[in-house]
Amino acid sequence: MSIELVQICGACPESYDAVYMGDQVGYLRLRHGRFTVECPDAGGNLVYEARPNGDGIFCADEREFYLDKAKEAIMTWIGDE
Repeated sequence: MSIELVQICGACPESYDAVYMGDQVGYLRLRHGRFTVECPDAGGNLVYEARPNGDGIFCADEREFYLDKAKEAIMTWIGDE
């Protein structure tokens, strides 16, 4: 079973809910060049942070890399690597 990302905003900020086994387990957001992943929702535990080139939306060549890193961080947080 893997994490499903549901895009909730396409730009400014680009953001996603992360869902695992039917439950929300994370919130991902890229705003002002800062990408954060919080678990289990916005305002929760910061489990990953990065500074991609995109500002309010990922550059096309970096989206997959950072979203994969986010999923790894969430899986570690829920203890199911």
